[in-house]
Amino acid sequence: MTGLYVAALLIGIVAGLRAMTPLAVLSWAAFAKCLLVEGTWASFLASLIVAIIATVLAVGEIVNDKLPKTPSRKAPPAFAARVALGAFYGAVFGTLADGTSPGLIIGLVLGAAGAVIGTLGGAWARGQLAVAFGKDLPAALTEDAVTVAAALAITLALAA
Repeated sequence: MTGLYVAALLIGIVAGLRAMTPLAVLSWAAFAKCLLVEGTWASFLASLIVAIIATVLAVGEIVNDKLPKTPSRKAPPAFAARVALGAFYGAVFGTLADGTSPGLIIGLVLGAAGAVIGTLGGAWARGQLAVAFGKDLPAALTEDAVTVAAALAITLALAA
């Protein structure tokens, strides 16, 4: 149970880096029956259609992130979206932790807190990497790789 709450916080941090990547990873894991969401409010994640749409959204976000006119992740709409999605992903893990409303709420809060950490920490880290690399693109690609690897590691560590 504790591992799922830690995962809720960690997946929130990942949502702060890229908001849609966790959705793609969670939905593919649910579709493949690695993440058992059947019988919960999150059972829709196991749909192939959801997995495909989530993947398209995640790829779109990764591409859009590289465009020069993309607003900062710390801009209020982007920040709010990351926190809301982090809360959602955390709620999925919280529900799987014990199947109760308190579990869902604990996961939701941990996911939201993680998203705040990931948004602010990710912006700082990317800025530092951009300075080190001398430009932003290598920093952005590094962030993409870390995001995908972390989302996969967190989710697959919980595989049934």
